[in-house]
Amino acid sequence: MPRHDAAIAPEEAARAARSDARRRQVLHAAVPLMERSGSPAVSMQAIADEAGVSVGLIYRYFASKQELVQAVTEGVLDDMARMLAETVEPEEDPVRQIAGAFATYCTVIRDSRQAVMLTYRESNTLDEVGRSVVKELEVRTVEPLRSAVDTAVEQGLLRPIHAELFAYDLLTVAHSWALKHWYFAPRMTFEEFLRSQTALLLSTAIHPEHRHRYPDLLGDLA
Repeated sequence: MPRHDAAIAPEEAARAARSDARRRQVLHAAVPLMERSGSPAVSMQAIADEAGVSVGLIYRYFASKQELVQAVTEGVLDDMARMLAETVEPEEDPVRQIAGAFATYCTVIRDSRQAVMLTYRESNTLDEVGRSVVKELEVRTVEPLRSAVDTAVEQGLLRPIHAELFAYDLLTVAHSWALKHWYFAPRMTFEEFLRSQTALLLSTAIHPEHRHRYPDLLGDLA
């Protein structure tokens, strides 16, 4: 007698949760190894040993180290997209949307610094399809920020700047916490980095007539 769908659904959800946990376990083990030594120097066996699983289990989820690198990159971008929705959508002021989006980028990069460094180092190992997927995800991730910049310009809150260029400038600066961590970390806390960069970037963009509205964002540059 076939089981009822209501009984099957929880089992499928549990299997999916276990599968997702296994994937994350493998990626968590692979990232520091590949970031430190480069993916060509790291064997699947080394990743399996670090993760405490069999090589066969890894190949159930990832056919190659290239797929591992792509999964790491997509994971960072997915985290950004998820957190952007939580940060940007509830806020009505587009300038504060920009500040919130920048804070989200910086926070994800701080929390996934080794993964970010790995994607920079290993992006050239992806095939054309993989690079296209990553580029599409990045464009989609930047879109809420670009839209907020457009809206702020239209409302006269920002100078008439190029929205896409400014959005990518913000993303590039956010990545500098990972790329230049060796320099920034001994000199300032992450919170100081975020506060100073937010003030510096927005001070060049906010229209002088509206600077008085954002003393909390501009600090001494208000």
